[in-house]
Amino acid sequence: MDWIDVRSDTVTQPTPEMREAMARAAVGDDVFGDDPTVNKLQELAAEKMGKEAGLFVPSGTMGNLLAILTNCGRGEEAIMGSQCHSYMYEAAGAAGLGGVSPFIVLNQPDGTLDLADVRNAIRTEDVHFPRTRMVLMENTHNRCGGVPISVEDTAALAKLAHENELKLHLDGARIFNAAAALNVTARELAGSVDSVTFCLSKGLCAPVGSVLCGTEDCIYEARHIRKQLGGGMRQAGILAAAGIIAIEKMSLRLGEDHQQARKLADGLSAIGGLVIDEGSPRTNMIFANLAADIPIDAPAINDLFKARGILTHETGKRRFRFVTHYWVDDAAVTHILKAWEEIYRSIRK
Repeated sequence: MDWIDVRSDTVTQPTPEMREAMARAAVGDDVFGDDPTVNKLQELAAEKMGKEAGLFVPSGTMGNLLAILTNCGRGEEAIMGSQCHSYMYEAAGAAGLGGVSPFIVLNQPDGTLDLADVRNAIRTEDVHFPRTRMVLMENTHNRCGGVPISVEDTAALAKLAHENELKLHLDGARIFNAAAALNVTARELAGSVDSVTFCLSKGLCAPVGSVLCGTEDCIYEARHIRKQLGGGMRQAGILAAAGIIAIEKMSLRLGEDHQQARKLADGLSAIGGLVIDEGSPRTNMIFANLAADIPIDAPAINDLFKARGILTHETGKRRFRFVTHYWVDDAAVTHILKAWEEIYRSIRK
């Protein structure tokens, strides 16, 4: 069966052009630094983010971990949001592998960190306290509704961090979605941060990988830690070839995914049974709760969608996230809406 999959934009598969490029990619040994396709990808990524250098890594989780470990030693502290990916979904890697303590501040509903909260979280120099070394932010912010964070909000947080001699890392897994939504460049969004990680496999259709970008010194140290973590890759140009196309071409079409998300959200609202979060979708993510007149829970709804060839994902007992991407076209949206209308009608009989 050809599934319609709106669980995440991580499910995007390589385009025919990517598969061809991967088959023909010039390769070397990336641990030795002589894979020409990886080197091209890293240079392209650094240029797009306005940074000195880039490092190809297997995942965004590893990229974020490398950023933390390059700036924080054991027993030191990183300030991060209560809903951020590094805190929620990265298996406590910074603490478990690096001995780095997270200091958690509440994310605001729009995904930002309140500057007063961050300021209050910065430790004074005291023998009793861990030393604060960095701040982390996320853009777009997944758990806060796929919301894009503005250039101005990022710059304000960077200013506060730098005034206190702290580094600011941006988990920009979906930074190109933020750029499309805000009508700015990814370079502008990352301009004031010290390092940024972005994913090639979330909505950009590359099969594997992320890139960490920062200063030459940061990337030199991150390369060393990547090797320690087992992330050193050999003929990785086969993967990097798809990543180049992801950046050069797929990043330019993300506005189409946002339009499909809006079309899907409007259609679901018109049918009823799902209460779309106010303001959603802000990018390619729709967050919704089951209405009070739905007698069954989200896992049961998933099964009903699956029976109709649609894969969905609940984020709570009565809550869903639908994510549009390259493989969700007009026909897919129409099919999802027809399926939901059937499901809604059948469970209200």
